[in-house]
Amino acid sequence: MKAEPQSSKPWWKQLWPWLLILGPALAAIGCAITIYLAFTVHADEPVRDGIKRGLKVEQVQP
Repeated sequence: MKAEPQSSKPWWKQLWPWLLILGPALAAIGCAITIYLAFTVHADEPVRDGIKRGLKVEQVQP
């Protein structure tokens, strides 16, 4: 019997490595977006109209 010839494609032209890379890449992108939003959107906004009870600040109803 003859053995079947192996695929001579380089790894970057096959589908499976990209599917394996896709999960961690999306997680890293999501993490970067989350960190960016955490530091830019409401980072320095003070709590207004609040009452401090212990370690918790509760918002006062108007």
